[in-house]
Amino acid sequence: MIQQVEFTLKARSRGFHLITEEVLKHLPALPETGLLNLFVKHTSCALSINENYDPSVRGDMERIYNRLIPENESYYQHTDEGSDDMPSHAKCSLTGVSLTIPVTNGRLNLGTWQGIYLCEFRDYGGPRKIRMNPVASVAWMKIARRISFCICNEVFMDIPTDYVLSGYLFCVI
Repeated sequence: MIQQVEFTLKARSRGFHLITEEVLKHLPALPETGLLNLFVKHTSCALSINENYDPSVRGDMERIYNRLIPENESYYQHTDEGSDDMPSHAKCSLTGVSLTIPVTNGRLNLGTWQGIYLCEFRDYGGPRKIRMNPVASVAWMKIARRISFCICNEVFMDIPTDYVLSGYLFCVI
């Protein structure tokens, strides 16, 4: 049976942290073939896949992000939670709070040098909750036979939620 799992990462300092091993430790049962969606339930951190071998990449990423979105800009209005708060929301929006990773032969199908990162944008962000949702390919194949892919700007309340995936609405043929 495929089920969602939620776990909490320990608090980390600001920076880009490899969390692949922690994710693997908490993985729910995975389908033989499918996808795993990871979703971090916060707005001041993000998830990313990047280089897992050379630790200098993580420091470089931190410096790049801090240069792209600096703290203490005079035009920031959302400043009550500290000088790192508004930049952390902007960095989160640019990076994203979810990842989709292919599952092959019941295992995550990451590239040789790919690792899962928690991108912590706050100085003291605290523990972070991650929700994992595996999706079996069989479900995708059943849906794919009956639908065509189209992006719709309208919301149709009568369409089953099985047809709404990743922000797109799949229209029934």
